[in-house]
Amino acid sequence: MRRGIAATALVAALGVTLAACGSDSGSDGGGSKSSGELSGTVTWWDTSTVGSEDKVFKKVAEDFKKKYPKVTVKYVNVPFGEAQNKFKNAAQSGSGAPDVIRSEVAWTPEFADLGYLAPLDGTPALKDQGDFLEQAAASTKYNGKTYAVPQVIDSMGIFYNKKMLKAAGVEVPKSIAELKTASATIKQKTGKTGLYLRGDDPYWFLSFLYGEGGDLVDAEQKKITIDGPAGVKALKTVKDLVDSKAAITDATNGWDNMQASFKDGKVAMMINGPWAVSDTFAGKEFADKANLGIAPVPAGSAGQGAPQGGHNLAVYAGSKNLAASYAFAEYMTSAETQATVAKELSLLPTRQSVYIKPDVATNEMITFFKPVVDKAVQRPWIPEGGSLFEPVKVEYTKVLTGQTTPEAGAKAIGDSYRKLLKDWK
Repeated sequence: MRRGIAATALVAALGVTLAACGSDSGSDGGGSKSSGELSGTVTWWDTSTVGSEDKVFKKVAEDFKKKYPKVTVKYVNVPFGEAQNKFKNAAQSGSGAPDVIRSEVAWTPEFADLGYLAPLDGTPALKDQGDFLEQAAASTKYNGKTYAVPQVIDSMGIFYNKKMLKAAGVEVPKSIAELKTASATIKQKTGKTGLYLRGDDPYWFLSFLYGEGGDLVDAEQKKITIDGPAGVKALKTVKDLVDSKAAITDATNGWDNMQASFKDGKVAMMINGPWAVSDTFAGKEFADKANLGIAPVPAGSAGQGAPQGGHNLAVYAGSKNLAASYAFAEYMTSAETQATVAKELSLLPTRQSVYIKPDVATNEMITFFKPVVDKAVQRPWIPEGGSLFEPVKVEYTKVLTGQTTPEAGAKAIGDSYRKLLKDWK
């Protein structure tokens, strides 16, 4: 976020301190090398979904010991919604930060700007760097240096219950108009709701914003665009979906409510990403996995536009065990590990070479999402990128619940951005 002179000086000083600490750790591994062999403990903060993804990531992480017997991985699952601030607070205080964090793509430039991440160029963490998808690697770079390793990449699609759509006699909607028509028919024929639209997370709004040809900001021109015509139209679109009863929404507990409603067959469709596949299959409606269908998010007036998301692995600059941390980041993003994760969780790899492996090439969910990811809209990789979501979250929820108008909501977001990005137009 935008900082004043005093805050900038403090962060700069902290960055120097962390860099020095990292340098000391790197010279002898901070106790991580003994006669050339890695040793010690690596603490990893994982932010994956508890009950499905976390089980796989925990096992894979702990298997690191098979390769490096003298290194112990301390696995900690930190709730995604808490991890960003928890890491910043720990890094700023110099106490309690993990050696490696699973960083959402928008967090990486911010953490790097604050001086909290170790540059990875020239380290073992970036082994076979040329194998990474170009769009996945983009979020790992800041000011000409690389501060993370791409772990998974994703985007969004519309998940649908094939049996429910068939019972209602409707096709998978390809546009907003078709979505409204299909939802009305589903309600009439089955008594169920067409779409569950998550209302407490701004990431779910991005497909509608991009679908109208808009964006949060234009980073290249340093221009705020969310409060323009496209932003207003996108907010009108989501509000109309709720007002017309084509969709139901929520103001709290959105993930749990949405997943439960879809898995139990109370709604026919939801917008989600690859991270939801494993949990969705746990629902009674999808005991037969073939009942789950996924298609592009219904297009807005400007066509299809889904956001690029994903996660990176970043190494804390103040780690006392940099050598082992670099090796762990490399291991967790290696082609072998990514192939295992893709097979178990249907998460999209960030390495090109993994897509030709048999278990990945034949995975229906991955083969659907890969073309979506290839065309996904990249978010602005700026330090303030992660902070752009909170104003959207507040106004998006207020618009969906009728507490404000789309016009007022868009203006409020734009006003918040101008306070955050003071030298932007």
